[in-house]
Amino acid sequence: MLTVASDIEVLARFGRALADPIRCRILLTLRQAPAYPADLADTLGVSRTRLSNHLACLRDCGLVVTVPDGRRTRYELADERLGHALDDLRTAVVAVETDRTCQDADAKGCC
Repeated sequence: MLTVASDIEVLARFGRALADPIRCRILLTLRQAPAYPADLADTLGVSRTRLSNHLACLRDCGLVVTVPDGRRTRYELADERLGHALDDLRTAVVAVETDRTCQDADAKGCC
């Protein structure tokens, strides 16, 4: 049974989903059009196993859904408005001090 998540939970799910560069790339790819896992793995240059783990996370976050298509399963954004939200986030101006990064930037691959 699907439930409507609270505003805070929705933002936390977005944060968890966007915390990994591969998941960001998956979402940006699905923003363009639905795709099959094998095609996504090839497009993104990652193994199918690794892609599967990231797709599971995105499903758990509620951002992508599966659509049966014969013997295959297609992935797409759970709501078309997510594509607009991703565009807004992608083009937002962020205030970053150029002489500073997160303390764990090298270890975590952030900033």
